[in-house]
Amino acid sequence: MDLSIEKKPISIFDENLHQVDMNKTMRDIASLSGVLNDLHSQQVYQSPIEILRFLRLLQLLNEEALGINSTRRPIGNAEELFYRYLHRYNDEEPPSLEKVGQIVHTLAKHSWISKQAKKLKLLDRGKRMIDALIRLANDSLAYHMQDDISRLLFQARRDAELSEAYDDRGISGGNKIASMIQNVEDAIEQIELRQLEFLAEKNALPQLEKIHALMADLDDKMNDRLNLFKMVDESLGMTPLVRRGTAALTKGTGLSLGILNKYNRFVMMKNTPITTNISPEKVRQFIINMYEPPIDSNIPNAHDIFSFMEQQEYEDEAMDGIWVPIKFTAPISKQDIEDGIDYLENYEPQVSSEDIAGEPIQYVEDLIEEDNIRTAFSEASWQMTKAVIHTEEVERYLEKENVAELEQLIIEAGSPNWGDSIRTMLAISALMGNQNVEEDRKREVQAFEKEWEWINDDDRKHIVRQRTAKPKSFDGDAKS
Repeated sequence: MDLSIEKKPISIFDENLHQVDMNKTMRDIASLSGVLNDLHSQQVYQSPIEILRFLRLLQLLNEEALGINSTRRPIGNAEELFYRYLHRYNDEEPPSLEKVGQIVHTLAKHSWISKQAKKLKLLDRGKRMIDALIRLANDSLAYHMQDDISRLLFQARRDAELSEAYDDRGISGGNKIASMIQNVEDAIEQIELRQLEFLAEKNALPQLEKIHALMADLDDKMNDRLNLFKMVDESLGMTPLVRRGTAALTKGTGLSLGILNKYNRFVMMKNTPITTNISPEKVRQFIINMYEPPIDSNIPNAHDIFSFMEQQEYEDEAMDGIWVPIKFTAPISKQDIEDGIDYLENYEPQVSSEDIAGEPIQYVEDLIEEDNIRTAFSEASWQMTKAVIHTEEVERYLEKENVAELEQLIIEAGSPNWGDSIRTMLAISALMGNQNVEEDRKREVQAFEKEWEWINDDDRKHIVRQRTAKPKSFDGDAKS
């Protein structure tokens, strides 16, 4: 064990803000942000392939700095970097020489590289930032190549490795132990939710074996990490976290092994020979365990059995329905039992759709007056408008005040914000269009504080009042 873990790891959150090393660190982060921002303005990030091309250019510079380039000739300028890219990668649409020059200029501007007389030299800041970007991309690729549950277990194992690489060396890895435990708990939750799906899937065995192998591998890795922190938990206050991690590991390994055993038992159930000797005590214990089976047990409960049973094992079985887990309300009366027996004895499954007698459709003629049709269409149109434009606040305000100045109505029924005022204006327009309110001019009006201004100041010199009676409509024209 590295003794550096016994003291608080180096972290930017625990250091003095005005420390010289802290300022240099923040400048490194600012340079990374500056490079990404400049490249974004140069439209380098138009698509994922553009980002990959940018990372390829960084990798060429990184290999040059490490002395593992394919040629002994150094990269002297942007043009040589461009041709090195063409020679190295089979890209149908490589970045243009102009774009490569822009990237080189940006990297030099933020002190990632230095343009010397005979070569482009990768500086220390650039090497560390490039290493971080490439590691991030590779980690993301490895993460997305897993399925949903394996991703969580993969990330938990990655957290354990990062904790070993950072925390054990006296540098904070960023709460990796907590992240590792949380990923395991999330994976357990996903496994529990999809347990029946795994059991019903005929080809789920490879995935279940992979999940169990990952969980077992993670069990060894996490035990090493948790045992290490148990030795120093008094100084770091890790006791609750260690207990939580131990509980998650115990549950996770037991759950994955139990599902795998249960799946194998289900698959081999048809081929399992039945012995002649029956032990009543074992049958009794089996039935008891079916209600609350242990986590690592392969004993299926009733829900598992019904969910796993397949249809169409016998001819025309699928037409009778599906197997589902059901619960009967107790107690069942004698008459219900007799009715059920009678139904089962006389039940005849449906053979074809022709056995279903169809009832003739009866059409009823209904006459509606023209005025009622117009009223119905008008009401339907208004309801459609209200579904898109919410007018309730304006209507409630006018029901209370009856009359209000236009600007007063916009502010008090909505808010002084520009977006809310636009929505309130739309609501007022909809009410006016449906003739629910009416407007009039007013010479003097109040002024309210708001985030916007009228283009024409005369537009606010209106008052809005609730219409007491909506005028009748003739031939689609409204007359007041």
